[in-house]
Amino acid sequence: MKFGQVEDPSTIDFTLPKDHSRTKEILSQNKKGLENISIGCAKWNKTDLKGFYPKGTKDELTYYATQFNSIELNATFYGMPTPEQVQTWKEKTPKDFKFFPKITNTVSHFRRLIDVTEPVTQFATSVMQFDEKLGMVFLQLHDNFKPKDYDRLEKFVKDWPKEVPLAIELRNTEWFTNEEILNTTCELFESHHITNIIVDTAGRRDMLHMRLTTPTAFIRYVGANAESDYERLDDWLKHLTKWKEEGLQNVYFFVHQNIEKASPLLSAYFIKKINEAWKTEFHIPKMATESTGTLF
Repeated sequence: MKFGQVEDPSTIDFTLPKDHSRTKEILSQNKKGLENISIGCAKWNKTDLKGFYPKGTKDELTYYATQFNSIELNATFYGMPTPEQVQTWKEKTPKDFKFFPKITNTVSHFRRLIDVTEPVTQFATSVMQFDEKLGMVFLQLHDNFKPKDYDRLEKFVKDWPKEVPLAIELRNTEWFTNEEILNTTCELFESHHITNIIVDTAGRRDMLHMRLTTPTAFIRYVGANAESDYERLDDWLKHLTKWKEEGLQNVYFFVHQNIEKASPLLSAYFIKKINEAWKTEFHIPKMATESTGTLF
């Protein structure tokens, strides 16, 4: 994912900002403790994750699911999934695997949330075939979808089928730079249990809003193919540990790169650090060239 790519990452201040004042209040409402941790990549195809798969791998998803416990499913953005396709994906993965499908661009980019009842129903009907393997659906709005279209967003949120957990990624900077707009939008999300996605990418630091609307942290992390990528992950672990102490219920953390082949490396590093800090025992992805070794 090249969104937010910059020519020279060394010029960017990657410091994580302070939490929005409302975030701690949202976290404190969860009394169940941390329940789910999902860490993965955005794709499983061999072309993008070159070097990750062992030679002779016949089914990429089947192998990917032996290494990671989740996938940010961007394939569903480019084409409406059928129930049959979802069932096929589901059957290729172990019982604890989770899918996080992106809503088809017909809804978000072509119709821009206008008259979307039919495609939303079709999408929701299909992804519900994941059953217990459905992590959370997410809507990514176009960069030029602005607060002037708030009414469309409000209707979409209110009409969304409540049985399907939803996160939303706002991209236009006007959603974040106007405090009144941000508060109104986040209050809408809160009242309908919609998770506010956080994007950490070099060229769009405004999307690093640190404003949670549910006790779920859904983070789309975009590395810059620079050494600082690992330091940034260390900072995220510290911040997530803070949120965990404050009441975090779910961590959904998906790693992208400008050059995607490095995504498994970063994901494996982050999983290893989580295991060390939180005393978890998540599988650390293995190298393609060495079946007994790990990426770290």
